[in-house]
Amino acid sequence: MSGPEERTQIRVIRGGPIMVPGPVDIELPDGSHVQSDRFMVAVCACGRSRNYPLCDTSHRRRRRE
Repeated sequence: MSGPEERTQIRVIRGGPIMVPGPVDIELPDGSHVQSDRFMVAVCACGRSRNYPLCDTSHRRRRRE
């Protein structure tokens, strides 16, 4: 019998991205793929990123001075 099953840990940040251990290959609804070799990848959960599906911190609210 082998050891405990390894599970991928995904961290969801309220109001922010979904953090996924990399490297990753993300398949989009149109069948295209986005790859990242980073050790931790921030996947956009709000849909505002200009670099979608990767997060560019567009979810952050801008403060007026």
